[in-house]
Amino acid sequence: MISHSGLRPFLTRLGFAVLLHCVAAGSAQAADMRKVIRNPYQSAETNFNCAVESDEFTGTLCDNIFDSLLQYDYLARPVKLQGRAAVGLPNISADGLTFIFKLKPGIFFTRDVSFNGKKRELTASDYVYSLKRILDPKLISKWQFLLDKKLVGGDELVADAQKTGKFDYDKPIAGLEAPDKNTLIIRLKKPDYNLSYILALPATSAVAREVVEHYGSTFPEHPVGTGPYYLKDWRRSLRVTLEANPDFREEYFESAITSDAHADPRDLAIAAQLKGQRLPLAGRIEMSPIEEEQPRWLAYLNNQFDFIRPIPTPFIDVAMPGGKLAANLAKLGMTTRPDENSWLTYTSFNMQDKILGGYTPEKIALRRAMSMAYPVEDEIAIIEKNQALKAWSPIAQGMAGFVDERTDIFDYNPAKANALLDTYGYIDRDGDGWRELPDGSPLVIDMASVPDQRERSRMELWRRAMERIGIRMTNNKVEKLPELRKQAQNGKVLMFNYGWIADYPDGENFLQLFTTDSIGGANYSQFSLPEFDRLYKQIVTMPDSAERTAIYQRMVRLLWVYNPWRVNTLKQGTVLIQPWIIGYRKHPFAHEPFRYLDVDLSKLPGNK
Repeated sequence: MISHSGLRPFLTRLGFAVLLHCVAAGSAQAADMRKVIRNPYQSAETNFNCAVESDEFTGTLCDNIFDSLLQYDYLARPVKLQGRAAVGLPNISADGLTFIFKLKPGIFFTRDVSFNGKKRELTASDYVYSLKRILDPKLISKWQFLLDKKLVGGDELVADAQKTGKFDYDKPIAGLEAPDKNTLIIRLKKPDYNLSYILALPATSAVAREVVEHYGSTFPEHPVGTGPYYLKDWRRSLRVTLEANPDFREEYFESAITSDAHADPRDLAIAAQLKGQRLPLAGRIEMSPIEEEQPRWLAYLNNQFDFIRPIPTPFIDVAMPGGKLAANLAKLGMTTRPDENSWLTYTSFNMQDKILGGYTPEKIALRRAMSMAYPVEDEIAIIEKNQALKAWSPIAQGMAGFVDERTDIFDYNPAKANALLDTYGYIDRDGDGWRELPDGSPLVIDMASVPDQRERSRMELWRRAMERIGIRMTNNKVEKLPELRKQAQNGKVLMFNYGWIADYPDGENFLQLFTTDSIGGANYSQFSLPEFDRLYKQIVTMPDSAERTAIYQRMVRLLWVYNPWRVNTLKQGTVLIQPWIIGYRKHPFAHEPFRYLDVDLSKLPGNK
């Protein structure tokens, strides 16, 4: 096996002429196999079951192997949708209940034994099947909230599955129909003005039923899609290699970006570079999970990776002293771009826990006191290295429905926190320096975490903050992120730090994390409040408006009252890019833009 650092000089010694001949012998516009993009990830992939898993790495893999109906225009800001497997945006009925999509003809799945040697064309029926998979109770999809109680006939299908123990994929429902191979009709029970955004998510991509049934329980390890890349090699938790899909359709770059005064000149340059280019450009993508920040950073500096997103916070002062790219890195030709996303971090309190949970005044007081005692400003300075902003709202800034309103329960005030605990009977009865519960029983809070230095540092901030107000905090549950997330999903985690990256540009995407229906999914706090649920059912049928924003405010205030989250920060990371990478810009609601990236071979180490 040739290492990353050794591969490119090797290709140089081999000679580009032979490779050029091979490219010319095939399609003159096929992806260039000399061009390899290498990217580190902060945590390992889960698998390739896109309708089920929700971690970012899995999302990136799915986005490049499979096709959703829609996608975001890579460069347009404000964000815009465009067709992907669909010819264009859907035809939506006047009442907002019916969406009609036309699929591009001639899209084929990559070859697989499950197709018995035949070319398998993507059809509208594949989307009917794939969207039903999100509803299948046995799959326990983390994306169920996207379609739950929305499709005509969907609830009945789920109810039958829960009753019989088997989800009937063959049973037709009016909510998902394919009258011909290139037409998909989606019928909703109520308007959902975010459905088009939802259908740009990798979770809603098409899989072939034959593949799912052929591989059975091992299907998550055998992705077969229609996207720009296919899985070439997978070494679990070590490396994932994608190669350009030889059966990928003719797809050319399109963007609505214009040369007006508001457009970033760098984006205009990317648009000019990509104009008329067939996608994807790079022939190979190699991704390696490296959880610890120092090895990830050193590997990048050693030219083992082509960009790093974001710059690991312990090294931000080295990379960008005073907020500007370090002279030594600039001299090497490296550049930066903002890590655009709507990423809130928070501390989740388990609302069903007998110590920390509950909706009575004394339980609310405990969570509020803990929130007020935590110095999030220290987290931003020490752990985030000022690559984050303090947040108050559980809706990220910039999202539709966000209001810049603040609450004092997230302001650092240990004196007030102590007074609040005293008032509600959390006092030190035995004189050991630690408070007890109002009934005299021990008050010990176990905060779970993942096993890395970053979380150990955050845990220490929390432990010291709680010590200042007389609360004993432990860290007995330390798990890898997938396992920790699974336990939190099942209500087995008392308290932990996590984050949510918005799936689409609407505050509803954050508010759904607190609905009763999301318990068992992404509602890690197990929060359940009838009034909140009632308001949520109201907003999901409303377009973006001042009236809807006012309801969002009411919902945010309810969350402030009951405090299932201690909202912490809005991430403000930076991407550092090697000089040979052309065209990188992180989209705020899409995954890594691999299909749009090009490599200037003349700038590769060993080719200068």
